Amino acid sequence: MAIETRRRHIGPGKRFAVLARRALRPDKQPEQPPGTRMPRLGGRTGAVAAALLAWLACPVLAQDALKIAIGQRGGWEQAVSELGQNAGFFKQQGLVLDLLYTQGSGETLQSVISASVDVGIGPGTHAVLGAFAKGAPLRAIGGSFTSADDQFYYVAADSGIRDMKNADGKTIAISTTGSASNIFALALAKHFGITLKPQPTGNYAATLTQTMTKQVDIGFSQAPFNLNVVDEGKIRIVAFGRDVPELRTMTSRLIIVNSAVLVQKRDLIVRYLRGFHATLDWLYSDATAISAYAAWSGLPEAIAKRAPEFLSKENLDPDRISGLETMMRDAVKFKFLPAPLSDAQLQELIEIPR
Repeated sequence: MAIETRRRHIGPGKRFAVLARRALRPDKQPEQPPGTRMPRLGGRTGAVAAALLAWLACPVLAQDALKIAIGQRGGWEQAVSELGQNAGFFKQQGLVLDLLYTQGSGETLQSVISASVDVGIGPGTHAVLGAFAKGAPLRAIGGSFTSADDQFYYVAADSGIRDMKNADGKTIAISTTGSASNIFALALAKHFGITLKPQPTGNYAATLTQTMTKQVDIGFSQAPFNLNVVDEGKIRIVAFGRDVPELRTMTSRLIIVNSAVLVQKRDLIVRYLRGFHATLDWLYSDATAISAYAAWSGLPEAIAKRAPEFLSKENLDPDRISGLETMMRDAVKFKFLPAPLSDAQLQELIEIPR
């Protein structure tokens, strides 16, 4: 029978430590004639021994850190960085993530422009295009989500609004001005031939509260967040983002960095995207990922497991950025852009590092 043998690989740091310990063990020192005094280590030998001792006393070097700003905590899309870190996928890339959850696109965008964070997850593509056109030092390193299949619009159970046809003139919640939810609301109004008044309401939880207390007529959410409230009969769905055909192939949100950060931390950004892809593979292939998401989001597991129905792996692929021409046309129409970006500008803005 053939026996396979494998040599255990010892990294340079561990080999260094092994040699150091051997050098310092008294039983490994050369024997001395009786009555001979052991000479003190000095010169170069003493310096090496001292350096070895100092090295052994040092703590393990920390992993590289990245600060990540993420809009709207609770959604499946927004869970990738934290769940991936908890599962060890970013540690495998030598990274530790410092996570900041924002109220939405505008806050995330400003955090990246000011370089107070390294990476921004989920700012609206239209807002990014507009900020870049005004000279903001931004780079889009990937798509955060393509389509509007994840969005649904709801009213309080006792609302007089039965569907979008009788919602003309009503207020509709958006996270922040310039966010993807802002563009979706305008596209929804156009599709149904009505007028809606976008009203910033912050995150999904805050939006739910304001909708239930009639501070805003129509609320919005990203599925599966708040689907449990639908099941409880407290709110009624009146529209879905997928109702608007032109939104289905549009990359509505991006992953962005400050251009200076991309230059300074390019290797870290590349490793972050590798960890991101590995996390996506896990989220869509392992049942324990659903349990982890349910625990993180606070959603019942029966609701949490519906997330992939609304947010497909294809639509969360960072390498996918599509529908730019339509987005720029809408951005001009809705006053986010004075004119479409040129091909040269788009090539400068979109830079997916490898």
